[in-house]
Amino acid sequence: MNAPATAGMLQALPAEHRRRLMRFAREVSFPQATPLFEEGGRADRFWIIRTGSVDLDLRVPGRRAAVIGTLRHNELVGWSWLFAPHLWHLGAEATSPVRAYEFDATAIRSMCKDDPDLGRTVALWVGGVLAHRLYSARTRLLDLYAPYGSGSLL
Repeated sequence: MNAPATAGMLQALPAEHRRRLMRFAREVSFPQATPLFEEGGRADRFWIIRTGSVDLDLRVPGRRAAVIGTLRHNELVGWSWLFAPHLWHLGAEATSPVRAYEFDATAIRSMCKDDPDLGRTVALWVGGVLAHRLYSARTRLLDLYAPYGSGSLL
């Protein structure tokens, strides 16, 4: 891969892998306030945002779901489709009208299984996205809850 794994798919994957994945892309749109998926549901697809924004949220018992991130142009929506048991770890909702490419997770997993090089590339891309989001969440939590914010450990 030439670009960092956190880049959008169009920059992160080699051209041939990108072309193969895009054969499975289906253009979809979601009106504002439409849930894409809910935490605990079956993770059977994923999206690359073309336009608009999507909030990721986490259920909080006794409260409204807490928004933990916002995704925009060229970003991956959903990673739970790649890892068993293929259940969403978060929820997602369109916060503006969204146009996206939608991918069938079963078809992509099958293609990755049949082509280990493609599978490795996709796993590294999704893993890189996940690592970046975990780091960002950690930083936000430190800023919110650490005594001196994320700028100082002492």
